Amino acid sequence: MATASFRWILQLHRDVPKAARFYAQGLDFSVNVVTLRWAELHSGPLKLALMQSPSDHVAEKGYSSLLSFTVTDINTTVTKLMALGAELDGTIKYEIHGKVAAMRCPDGYMLGLYEAA
Repeated sequence: MATASFRWILQLHRDVPKAARFYAQGLDFSVNVVTLRWAELHSGPLKLALMQSPSDHVAEKGYSSLLSFTVTDINTTVTKLMALGAELDGTIKYEIHGKVAAMRCPDGYMLGLYEAA
């Protein structure tokens, strides 16, 4: 029997409902609960918890955790995420194995997108 099991990934955000909407509308996460201070979402087995930052301490424009997603249409996904406030970090790269892109969500967290060739 395992002594530990994965529970969730936790991110701090300035505006929890806005962050939950970003993941739900931009990346098709299912929303379990959203309040002004807390949200729980999931995508397959991945559980993502969002908590209101206790101060202005949120991700800065430096290194942060990276959530990586496989998508069916990278161009459509990038467009949706940008409409929700994300920024493309560089350009979409066309590799032999598929397309890849890096984006920053509105609170600065990095997202990796991958579309297989």
